[in-house]
Amino acid sequence: MKEYIPKLDYENKYLERGVKYIAGVDEVGRGPLAGPVVCASVIMDLTDIIEGIDDSKKVSAKKREKLYDLIKEKAIAYSICEVSPEEIDEINILNATKKCMKQAVEGLSVKPDVVLIDAVNLDLSVPIEPIIKGDLKSYTIGAASILAKVYRDRLMEDYAKEFPDYGFDRNAGYGTKEHIEKIKEIGPCKIHRRTFIKNFWG
Repeated sequence: MKEYIPKLDYENKYLERGVKYIAGVDEVGRGPLAGPVVCASVIMDLTDIIEGIDDSKKVSAKKREKLYDLIKEKAIAYSICEVSPEEIDEINILNATKKCMKQAVEGLSVKPDVVLIDAVNLDLSVPIEPIIKGDLKSYTIGAASILAKVYRDRLMEDYAKEFPDYGFDRNAGYGTKEHIEKIKEIGPCKIHRRTFIKNFWG
């Protein structure tokens, strides 16, 4: 079995400077036609590495579920936030993502000394480092991506029970062929992002 090597280059850079609390922040759900954008921020205990943490897209759903619970259990602090479809329509997805990320960082019970962010530039009261493909390169951002992904997937599974026609448990709100055809057939529900479906509805 391949040895698990956590991606700690960015974290180690700050630890070597005497930085204590390093937060990672990531989002899930910028692209879907329905549902909120979800952001998570987490400060991990870097003396107690959890094996298997990576970009959430590279981890199986079953493993993500286990990691989600482990991350919450072992984190020094974590925060998960969401911004509604209505607000995404109102302020656009980039601004909604930035607002969500900022809320996630500000919701941490421990104030970070530095924040590692997946590719987005945020206006925060603490130093930040945006990292392109950060969820692939940073253990801490990877942990945040898993928290956000599992939280949002569970949310969309709940919405699938409330709005069973759209297959949210299968597509998580993304624009699959089946999903788009259903919107054309019966129209949107209350969690659809109207600005995302205007090309084929309304």
